[in-house]
Amino acid sequence: MWHVYIVKGSEGCLYTGIANNLENRIKQYNRGCGCKFTKPRIPVTLVYCKWRSSRGRALTREAAIKRLTRNEKLELIGK
Repeated sequence: MWHVYIVKGSEGCLYTGIANNLENRIKQYNRGCGCKFTKPRIPVTLVYCKWRSSRGRALTREAAIKRLTRNEKLELIGK
């Protein structure tokens, strides 16, 4: 099972990604072991998560979310 997620950084920025172990991935981000984008923005908070049955489906959904504007992403997460 793969998760498509959005995390919110300490500055309010949004980052979208996929993971097959979401809990571990969030812990990595908050330890400063995440990607270059999230490292200077810790702590991060999970604000959106949906599961997909395969990595391919998760990547497709991730790409679709990344094409959204910030306002559309905020609407998606209910803010």
